[in-house]
Amino acid sequence: MIIDEAAARLMEAEERKKVIEPLTVTYPGITVDEAYLTQLEIVQRRVAKGAKIVGKKIGATSKAIQNMFGVNQPDYGHLLDDMMFVDGDTISLKQYIQPKVECEIAFILKKDLKGPNITLMDVIEATDYIVPAIEVIDSRILDWKIKFEDTVADNGSSASAIIGGNPTKLNGIDLAHIGMVVYKNGVMIDSAAGAAVLGNPLRAVAWLANSLSKYEVSLKAGEIILSGALTSAVEIEDQDTFTAEFAHIGSVSATFKR
Repeated sequence: MIIDEAAARLMEAEERKKVIEPLTVTYPGITVDEAYLTQLEIVQRRVAKGAKIVGKKIGATSKAIQNMFGVNQPDYGHLLDDMMFVDGDTISLKQYIQPKVECEIAFILKKDLKGPNITLMDVIEATDYIVPAIEVIDSRILDWKIKFEDTVADNGSSASAIIGGNPTKLNGIDLAHIGMVVYKNGVMIDSAAGAAVLGNPLRAVAWLANSLSKYEVSLKAGEIILSGALTSAVEIEDQDTFTAEFAHIGSVSATFKR
């Protein structure tokens, strides 16, 4: 009962662009399992309406993001085809409620990954290439007052992803030490290295594959996997342009307008 009701509330909030009270307030006893099942119910309803699953996102992998939102473990969400953009796109802010940007590395898979027991070597072998990415996170929950179960049910607070256009093979790339600089309207606002993401973004993808196995969900060949933000999320305002520049793998940029 909670799952169907919670899914309906979140979908209505998304459609009306109106926030709701945290699910953890409306349903004080909601469990992590019920939150993930709520997410899956929303995804299934969107797919039934014509959307296509194109990947997954991993959230709350860095201490910066965990501290920002008051959570202490990673989560995940689904990427659908109507959420995707490419480097250089101008994106309407009207589709969001209270959006923020995160910058990360995206993995594009050439083989399925199905846990449990997926290792870092399995991830390397399954990866076709990596690209820079920007994720737009958004919350259907009032003022981002989220607990872990709230963000999980709300598709990991995901809204959109912008994928860079410089495919790079993993050969010779040290993902733990790869550097990233983030610019807002041409001004540097943050920097980090890949190690901010669970010590190595490869570990984040392995964690995802193993965690999804509990729900009989696997990572599929061809899917895009957002491995998690290296730095804190930044609020988006009208006319903002964000650029993330990574050592060795290039950059990705997007502009947001009302």
